[in-house]
Amino acid sequence: MTTPPEETTITSPKLQPFTLPLTIAGTRLEISGMHRAGTGIPLVFLHGFGSTKEDYADVIQQEELADRPILAWDAPGCGATTCSELEAISIPFLVEVARAVLAAHGIERFHVMGHSMGGLTALMLADHDSSRVVSFVDIEGNVAPEDCFLSRQIISHHHPDPQGFFDEFQTRVWGSRYYSSALYAASLPHKVRPGAVRPIFESMVELSDHGNLMERFLALPSPKMFMYGEQNNTLSYLGHLAGHGVELAEIPHSAHFPMYSNPPAMWARITDFVLRTGGEDPLRLSRL
Repeated sequence: MTTPPEETTITSPKLQPFTLPLTIAGTRLEISGMHRAGTGIPLVFLHGFGSTKEDYADVIQQEELADRPILAWDAPGCGATTCSELEAISIPFLVEVARAVLAAHGIERFHVMGHSMGGLTALMLADHDSSRVVSFVDIEGNVAPEDCFLSRQIISHHHPDPQGFFDEFQTRVWGSRYYSSALYAASLPHKVRPGAVRPIFESMVELSDHGNLMERFLALPSPKMFMYGEQNNTLSYLGHLAGHGVELAEIPHSAHFPMYSNPPAMWARITDFVLRTGGEDPLRLSRL
């Protein structure tokens, strides 16, 4: 019988859970997060709709990032974070939450990685104060109307009952032929409150249609990577991004969820990008 590897073979320090009570615009929250102390510029991770902070827990497997401070949390309406008023949730609300969590942890400048909803939140956060963002990995975060292939279902498949919409949404996603769709759909009831779906989706659609997201993204001065799955390599704007200096990262054997379909490739690209992009002592990097 094969002996399982010792946990001590992983030298990267463990993540620690935390809870943080907040009140944002009168809405009471208890943020459920994970963090790790370290040296250098922190890495901040924002998950997508229907996901949780644990999407990024394998950061501890990345030995090249073993000394970096890490911060991630469950967005209101998702995971273990509690929210007194689900209807209050929107992308601007999530940005205010992010600013409060960063302040509570004393983080001024940071590398940010955001997936889907988290990518849009990261974009709006960076747009508010771009000087704080050292680099930005946008994992299929919304930058154009065509990115609302999930969120626009709140309009195209209208349902008067939040639970009814949520149930039918899960069924539609489960039946998709794209990588990891069934896995994602099966976890939705355990990760999202149905009452949070409509306000989140409506906010994402509104910003994608009318928020000038592409212009805001391209205007950010920090190094930017746009990551996407190979099944989504027909996105119409990829050439436009590349032509404006955005690094493209196509993840093979993947669609919208590279952290489920091909995490080794996703982490390799993230780690390489972080190590190459600003804010660190070159002598320190040469020792990694």
